Amino acid sequence: MKQQDAPPLRTIRSFVIREGRFTSAQKKAFADLWPKYGIPSEDIETLVPNEWFANSQPLILDVGFGSGDSLVSLAQQRPDLNFIGVEVYRPGIGAVLQKIEQQELDNVRVINADVMQLLRSKFTADLLLGVMLWFPDPWPKTKHHKRRLVQEAFLQELVRVMQSQGILHLASDWHPYVKFMLKHVGKVGNFMLTDSLKNPLQLDRPPTRFEQRGLRIGHKVTDLIYKLQK
Repeated sequence: MKQQDAPPLRTIRSFVIREGRFTSAQKKAFADLWPKYGIPSEDIETLVPNEWFANSQPLILDVGFGSGDSLVSLAQQRPDLNFIGVEVYRPGIGAVLQKIEQQELDNVRVINADVMQLLRSKFTADLLLGVMLWFPDPWPKTKHHKRRLVQEAFLQELVRVMQSQGILHLASDWHPYVKFMLKHVGKVGNFMLTDSLKNPLQLDRPPTRFEQRGLRIGHKVTDLIYKLQK
């Protein structure tokens, strides 16, 4: 009797498909500007920054940039760095493409993909100088904690793709998730929590819509800034 193949392992995503309203302006920006600023991850084997940026500069990853205000701010703050923003929702990408074009930024590109898939299959070792992850979905219900992004699998991939002395900057207004992140980053011994709230890359975190909403309901915002040792 032929032995059946084992079923593939189920991948748990840190997001659900809930794209929301995709305005006509965002759709137009996506269609018109994606060829200029987008990186089609499905068409590349590995990411080679020199193929997408005019200058060979250190590379920073912004994970889940939402409407893109933070990503645009980062690119404006440090024109001597290159930035890649990763987002799964196309309305946010459409919005940020408009802002990139308006500001005439040539040091930022965007990818429409699951960040875990990118880290595992498209990013090479020692590619990134920094990773910014600000206000990720906290998945507050206990049964959904498995969907939280900041866990060992994600962090181990960061160890591989980040350069030694690279910076990981996390931020959240959900205190249980802050404790969760502290615990899980602590399990990966390569990340050392810094004493300063100032990002060593001189990148200031701009106020975001999620932060402002949290502050309005009395939440405290916590920044966790780590340096990678390897």
